[in-house]
Amino acid sequence: MKAKRIIANCSFLSQLRVGLIVFIMLILPCRSLCQELPKTVPDGTEGDVLQAADTTKAEKLPWNMFDTSFTTIKLGAGFLYEYAGYTQNATGKRQMDSIGSELKYDFDVRDFRVLIGGQLKTKRTITWKAGFMYDGDAKEWYVRESGVMIATPEIWGSIFIGRTKEGYSLSKVMNGYSGESLERHMAIDAIPILGDGIKWLGYLPKQRIVWNMGIFADWLSHNQGFSTYSWQFITRAAWLPIHSEEKQTTLHIGGNFRIGQPEDNMIRLKSRPESNTAPIFIDTGTFSSNQGTFVGWEIYYNKGPWLFGTEYGWQMFNSKEKNDPVFHGGEVMMSYIFTGASRPYTTTSGIYTFIPVKKSVFQGGLGEIEAALRYSTNELNGGLIEGGRFWRITPTFNWYLSANLRFEFAYGYGILDRYSLKGATQFFQSRIQILL
Repeated sequence: MKAKRIIANCSFLSQLRVGLIVFIMLILPCRSLCQELPKTVPDGTEGDVLQAADTTKAEKLPWNMFDTSFTTIKLGAGFLYEYAGYTQNATGKRQMDSIGSELKYDFDVRDFRVLIGGQLKTKRTITWKAGFMYDGDAKEWYVRESGVMIATPEIWGSIFIGRTKEGYSLSKVMNGYSGESLERHMAIDAIPILGDGIKWLGYLPKQRIVWNMGIFADWLSHNQGFSTYSWQFITRAAWLPIHSEEKQTTLHIGGNFRIGQPEDNMIRLKSRPESNTAPIFIDTGTFSSNQGTFVGWEIYYNKGPWLFGTEYGWQMFNSKEKNDPVFHGGEVMMSYIFTGASRPYTTTSGIYTFIPVKKSVFQGGLGEIEAALRYSTNELNGGLIEGGRFWRITPTFNWYLSANLRFEFAYGYGILDRYSLKGATQFFQSRIQILL
């Protein structure tokens, strides 16, 4: 049986490699030729865009976009394949014994997603989107951001109805394929990745204020792993004292507020050490609480190829059982793009989006090359709970060979403070990212 499993795994990896090569050959030239779109509209809330429906007759459509009598249709896909390896000192290994798990190096499919969206041919701008993702960790399929986005200039923005990001934290709202690091910082693991509800996104250009506000409930996602709240209300607002697309410069100063009722009045906070194949490092265990309140701030500044950012937040829970614990954490980060590109900022969602690749390696260029550095921390000690504290410093190297293909390499060093011990772990991570 063991031999059969090994043969099956080898066969799967071979098929995966072949499929990966074919996928790259099919999509890379097309995306490079279609990078410059004439006019776009938002495709959801994570920074993606669609070619506007009123340009489809005059302009050539991208190869993965189609025009019908009542809507445009755009097809997309994404694929992440990654490696993670670890080394620990003796104290770190003792902590893993207490956790009841072991750090092992691993190659794994992180996720595979299929996307479809478009713009209805109506007088008011209305776009629609549906996403389906295979989660390599859970080995299951999930519905990702899916719904309709309705332009509402009467109230300075748009309304999204459906499943989407809640809107707390710039880092959390950003598309996971567009960030400077392999993983988001661990302090926002307490926030569900998605919610079902309605979200208002707005921007006042004269005042330079961007915001989102949403309310969500779990009537559709009750049995899904990400749904840990019966309902939640979120608002996020930021002031842009500096914002110039021409000069590629933005200063974003924002705040976040979130309140909600944990499902069944029970909650558990936990976090991996910013490595998807690693076990849970810090964990509150499940405790009773009828309300969770989150507050936090975020500051980001970019000028040309430079990007600097920081976020910090507090999570407060009503719990007589655990003496109303408060947990907290955040990050400080910086990145630099050596090839001169600048990560764009969109006022539609108040986030940074995908780095544009001027000349891909398939056109004789270098693509775009980026280096990043981050310090992150998360503390789950509060009230009568001792869930542990973990901090990590992570330099990352990103090579964007084209707008479709990205290689990522990261080294991490972190200290886990738990079980009255302080153990060290080194992380060695890499990823292949394909995005259509």
